[in-house]
Amino acid sequence: MSQEKKPQTMKPLTAANKLGIYLPATPEEFRAADISRADLEKLRTDPPEWLTELRNNGPFPRDVVARKLGISNSGLARADVADAMTAQEIETLLADPPAWLVRERETHAATRAESERVKARDAERRAATNRPAKNRG
Repeated sequence: MSQEKKPQTMKPLTAANKLGIYLPATPEEFRAADISRADLEKLRTDPPEWLTELRNNGPFPRDVVARKLGISNSGLARADVADAMTAQEIETLLADPPAWLVRERETHAATRAESERVKARDAERRAATNRPAKNRG
């Protein structure tokens, strides 16, 4: 007889990252116990009120804040921005962006454009090496 399999679990920080929420803002019962994959899936498909509230109003973790502001995580660090921000704080920054945010958004846009240019160049090079050689007869 085989033993019953123990469900795989993850630490609360891992589960919070997968849910895109800021761990210190979660209820104590979430932070205190490991989360099974089934529990995580249940949180995704049928979120409790606290999770819905966190997803709508924050505070949001650093990567979500960066995405909502249209900058990189490094841009947040350069600006000495706190690790977490609420939706209201993000809206305030977007409504009247300070100089650092304007600068970081420009930097992020330029970086993304350069990344796309390099990706397109590399794709062209790959396509060129895969073409049959021209007949030089």
